Amino acid sequence: MLKAALAIARKDLSLALSGAQGLVQTVLLGLLLIFIMSLSREPGELSPPLAAAAVFWLATAFGQVLIFNFLYGLEEAEGARLGLLLSPAPAQAVWLGKALSGWVLLFCCQMVFAPAAVAFLGQTVAGSPLMGLAVVAAVDWGLCALGSLLGALSVGKSSRESLLTVILFPLLVPALLAGIRLLETVISGRGLEAVGAWTGTVVAFDAVFTAAALVLFPFLYTGEE
Repeated sequence: MLKAALAIARKDLSLALSGAQGLVQTVLLGLLLIFIMSLSREPGELSPPLAAAAVFWLATAFGQVLIFNFLYGLEEAEGARLGLLLSPAPAQAVWLGKALSGWVLLFCCQMVFAPAAVAFLGQTVAGSPLMGLAVVAAVDWGLCALGSLLGALSVGKSSRESLLTVILFPLLVPALLAGIRLLETVISGRGLEAVGAWTGTVVAFDAVFTAAALVLFPFLYTGEE
């Protein structure tokens, strides 16, 4: 399964990064959200670290929807979905491949969102950048595991794209709250031990939706009852 998933991820990344398809729209939307939020503060006023972290993850959440709509639309646009279904690889390989490619693409977008949030929201990062990267990567996996699972709902049905958003955002709340609090501790320079419970929330979220995807994805993607 892993070999097939890596092949799917390489294919998706190659298509997404050639001409920056799927990335430009996501980056522009995230930057627009950050810029609009920056207008709410007075000139020279610094946004609280918690508010800056919330804006960063808000841009990430909207970007995630665009990325997985794009990734699952690749096979529909080229008529290749049937080929994936008929291949000997298990359906879970499709989920894992899409999750991995989405994880990379989302992280690339965040590498643009982060400096924009620091600049527009007047932040000074007092904590360890490596710790911040670890927090973002851990939360991102949960977002992508769930995004890849529910992305199968919109396959072949453009009218279901709004359904993806309606279902996805409420389920993302625990991970987004944990990401906001953990990233706020990095920006402010406090140790993660101050919000240890949120670290457990991220680990549990990642584990639960990874396991759920492995069980449920074949039924969602193939349309079996």
